[in-house]
Amino acid sequence: MSFSEKVFRDPVHNYVHVNHEIIYQLINTKEFQRLRRIKQLGTSSFTFHGAEHSRFSHSLGVYEIARRITERFEQKYNSKQLTDGWQAEETMVTLIAALLHDIGHGAYSHTFEHLFFTDHEQFTQEIITSDETEVGRLLRQFDPLLPEKVAAVISHDYPNPQVVGLISSQIDADRMDYLLRDAYFTGATYGNFDLTRILRVIRPHKTGIVFKHSGMHAIEDYIVSRYQMYMQVYFHQASRSMEVILSHLLKRAKAIFTDNIQYFELTSPKLIPFFQNNFTLLDYLALDDSVLNCYFETWTTHSDIILSDLADRFINRKVFKSVTFKSEDNLKPLIANIEAVGFDTNYYTAVHSSFDLPYDFYRPKSINPRTEIEMIESDGTLAELSTLSPIVKALTGVKSGDTRFFFPKEMIIGQNSLFETEIQAFQAQIINGRLKEI
Repeated sequence: MSFSEKVFRDPVHNYVHVNHEIIYQLINTKEFQRLRRIKQLGTSSFTFHGAEHSRFSHSLGVYEIARRITERFEQKYNSKQLTDGWQAEETMVTLIAALLHDIGHGAYSHTFEHLFFTDHEQFTQEIITSDETEVGRLLRQFDPLLPEKVAAVISHDYPNPQVVGLISSQIDADRMDYLLRDAYFTGATYGNFDLTRILRVIRPHKTGIVFKHSGMHAIEDYIVSRYQMYMQVYFHQASRSMEVILSHLLKRAKAIFTDNIQYFELTSPKLIPFFQNNFTLLDYLALDDSVLNCYFETWTTHSDIILSDLADRFINRKVFKSVTFKSEDNLKPLIANIEAVGFDTNYYTAVHSSFDLPYDFYRPKSINPRTEIEMIESDGTLAELSTLSPIVKALTGVKSGDTRFFFPKEMIIGQNSLFETEIQAFQAQIINGRLKEI
């Protein structure tokens, strides 16, 4: 019996078309369905209330963009007609890699990662290749070599640079979907760009993926949109504040675990393997945002005042305030005042940095060299994007963002008159969201 096309209605792409049974089966695995319960933007929903979309919808979107690109490549740039064209047999591994590229993301993704030293890309590869997962077994049943091929795309070791470039580069299906999707759900319209035009000018090349020179302005628009989204959405100070609170909450739970084993066995058993640093792939897959939120709600009544307070702050969005600063030496009097009021500064203060590089050309000696965006002329010659575009050149190699000092809001509003002197001294150093240099 032949497979009948399935479609998913999507607010960004209108329809997501599934034309292969293996893709539909992968979508219905429990590992992929778990992505419905992990928010795409983590704590950003505390700032942009519409940002409730999931990694499930994003993954479908990445697949759809990859589907459109590979379909066009097969029709217009087939390797049977071009020596550096697209090989049709690479389409399936590309579509599956696009669909599964985020399947290893954990509960609250990056915040959880930093505290418990997990790596979502490593888990993505493990989920894809493991015989313990529905995804791994399904892929191996379809083609015994397929799991390793897809995992190689994720790790950037796949031998075809065209496939890798479509999934992971400075302009790939992943980035194009999350910019448009995050802009849609946050209401930040400056994250929009002309996807239709980009998909029209993209083409395969022996070096990877290139773009026709006639589409340069659409690429410029994409780069600027990416810059704006990082500055205005991804690096928003309120979202980062909630990240800090979440990180400190989990850190506190881990710190008091040994003296409260029975309590955590009753209220939050799925976190215990992570507190003990003895977790498996299945332990990792048992967690999602909803599980953690349930645990946090329970912790609001714990007798440990720091754990219960941080849980309350996270569940009920009681953000920390923050200021930018030039030197950490200038933070010392602030920290002393916070301690004097009675806050444990290990849990109620943080220095948090967020920086992004909107675009860069290839620098082979850098720690994480980037594949540059190349434009192709009608005669076949290639030119790196920043050599053609003054707009992109201005953003090339320039990191943007800031480092902020986070602290309890009470230090600004002065709720406790017993510490009025300390609070006033603290406030005297804060001017318009910046630390007064002394």
